[in-house]
Amino acid sequence: MDHNSFKTFSQRPQDVEAAWHLVDAENAVVGRLSAQVAALIRGKHKPEYTPHVDGGDFVVIVNADKVRFTGKKETDKTYFRHSGYPGGVTLQTPREVREKYPERILEHSIKGMLPKNRLGRQMAKKLKVYAGAEHPHEAQNPQPLDIDA
Repeated sequence: MDHNSFKTFSQRPQDVEAAWHLVDAENAVVGRLSAQVAALIRGKHKPEYTPHVDGGDFVVIVNADKVRFTGKKETDKTYFRHSGYPGGVTLQTPREVREKYPERILEHSIKGMLPKNRLGRQMAKKLKVYAGAEHPHEAQNPQPLDIDA
């Protein structure tokens, strides 16, 4: 057997074909949905996955305001923000965040599961989250995806 027949395949940025997925987040558990969406954005579901190449798909999430937490996280979990000024700490519960910025819960959760570098920030741009059932990406024809969360 020839040794050259087992070459390691490495995907190149120009070879990437990104699909569009539509996910309905109604009644989905935040962490479980986020883990599956983060894997789609990274491209880990594809056989040609390459860690240093952004080979993932675009994901459009609708009904982000209807995601749920397990247990008492809705009232007991806190999100930390700091303005950069002395005394500029803001702590909010998921309930408070949901009232004002319902998309932020899923965005924060999914971005936390992506790499913390330039590639991760590039991947995060492929995530589109909307509070209601409407989204402006009909032209991309996103395929409905059933997430078992």
